[in-house]
Amino acid sequence: MASTSAGDCGKASNKMWEEEAQRIDGGMDELLAVLGYKVRSSDMAEVAQKLEQLEEFMGSVQEDGLSQLASDTVHYNPSDLSTWLESMITEINPPPNFDPLMAAAAAPLPNQHQQVQLGDDSFLAPAESSTITSIDFRDQQMSKSLSPPPPQTQNHHPHHQVVFDDCNSSSNYYDLKATMFTQTHHDSSYREAKRLKPSSGSSASDLVFNRRTASSLPQPQPLSIPTTESSTRPALLVDSQENGVRLVHGLMACAEAVQQNNLNLAKALVTQIGYLAISQAGAMRKVATYFAEALAQKIFRVYPQSPIDHSFSDMLQMHFYETCPYLKFAHFTANQAILEALQGKTRVHVIDFSMNQGMQWPALMQALALRPGGPPAFRLTGIGPPASDNSDHLQEVGWKLAQLAETIHVEFEYRGFVANSLADLDASMLELRPSEVESVAVNSVFELHKLLARPGAIEKVLSVVKQMKPEIVTVVEQEANHNGPVFMDRFNESLHYYSTLFDSLEGSVNSQDKAMSELYLGKQICNVVACEGVDRVERHETLTQWRSRLDSAGFVPVHLGSNAFKQASMLLALFAGGDGYRVEENNGCLMLGWHTRPLIATSAWKPGCDSVMAH
Repeated sequence: MASTSAGDCGKASNKMWEEEAQRIDGGMDELLAVLGYKVRSSDMAEVAQKLEQLEEFMGSVQEDGLSQLASDTVHYNPSDLSTWLESMITEINPPPNFDPLMAAAAAPLPNQHQQVQLGDDSFLAPAESSTITSIDFRDQQMSKSLSPPPPQTQNHHPHHQVVFDDCNSSSNYYDLKATMFTQTHHDSSYREAKRLKPSSGSSASDLVFNRRTASSLPQPQPLSIPTTESSTRPALLVDSQENGVRLVHGLMACAEAVQQNNLNLAKALVTQIGYLAISQAGAMRKVATYFAEALAQKIFRVYPQSPIDHSFSDMLQMHFYETCPYLKFAHFTANQAILEALQGKTRVHVIDFSMNQGMQWPALMQALALRPGGPPAFRLTGIGPPASDNSDHLQEVGWKLAQLAETIHVEFEYRGFVANSLADLDASMLELRPSEVESVAVNSVFELHKLLARPGAIEKVLSVVKQMKPEIVTVVEQEANHNGPVFMDRFNESLHYYSTLFDSLEGSVNSQDKAMSELYLGKQICNVVACEGVDRVERHETLTQWRSRLDSAGFVPVHLGSNAFKQASMLLALFAGGDGYRVEENNGCLMLGWHTRPLIATSAWKPGCDSVMAH
């Protein structure tokens, strides 16, 4: 992907772009304009020469010990790339009798009364400053004038370049703080003087905006390069946060080009996204990389040739289980609903649509073993896809659970059922026993949305579930809408959703679990963005949509209750102190989110009286 460039587009397309650009915006280079730089096509050669001069001068600065960059000069508007380069070159290689302090005093200030007019498509508009800033999300700030504030003097430390703290942000969770800069050295000797210093203070979800929010960003403040007496080492400050906003803009522009089938522009943009991602740290860099990879697969139509290895997916899911509390919350809340629905029953039969490695059931079996009056007979039917190596992995899971059942003295019966799709199931296959003898519970964790790829599949499965006459049906799904017909809507929603998920993983202690969890989520991103038709199985829908669907199918909701809410909150408190995670009750359902964004939802259902009598 990184090897792809704008030069890959045909000469005819380049000529057409150039003529169109000259006609519309005075010859501004379209690709650089999308990324926030104002460069005329006719000035490209001159800008390239100035960039080369700047690199050479930066090398000589460290060799000669020059310190002009340590002046208090404020550099405005780097989006006017040619002028900014000229200013930097003059600063590093000043003419005779050059006084940097006089130059700083004479630096033009921005017009304080000038309003910046932004329309709905302003997410493509270039930023007007190279400063590192904190973004305040308060609504009243969004509606105010976007004119830039005057320069501010920063407190300097002899060893630390810049430390920011946005104390005025109204968000309790998303305060943006630019932290210590890290150095990235380049291989070439004359480039070693260049130090790329990305800020890692902004979270991925902070930088992901929709068009209207992005167009309402307050104008960044100018940043003075600090003066230090104890150190004369020059520093080229790169605005990581501004690049982060441009990175999001680039992702959105690339997705829109894909939707409009403008593949030449999309190919050029997806290359630049990779370059911009380098300046980011933490979750934003990873999210952008996965989305860029997914866009590249969609643009170049490169899809995996072999079917998904479900054993590998199960392994990734186990790491995800260990890294964060989402699956733990899903299993706990579903188990709590099943325990309450089957209270007092002597024989219970749980049908699990999402067996995987069976991680959900040891806790339920232990809870049944402690039930007053003794445990009921426990029968489990685990349904899962076939293994790529034709091994009977479901049976292996059953053996492990049988050993546990023997240890805790629970009468246990197990059957593994291999199915390519839940839509292939029929109630007669499951050897159901009369309801007077055995009480049934049906469990589905992150499975029902996959049925939405095939017309009529979800309706068939819900009909089969009603034939089972279950006491309760527990459903856990992602709280997101990734199943809309418009690609841009899906892309925008998924970018918000997965940016928040990746943010929540940043506090993970185990680096291996964290990396595998990110890969687990990255595979989902690829499916949501790159695939279409029956191949796009990650068709997540919101709780509101599932409520409507299950209600139409003849199910009525079962409230999970305050006890489940309290115990789920206690569970989060045990998981890394629960910092950042929030449980919220929503009309009898429970949601788990990261700060203010719900990410998964647990709901419980049972067939309505009319539907039970009909069967």
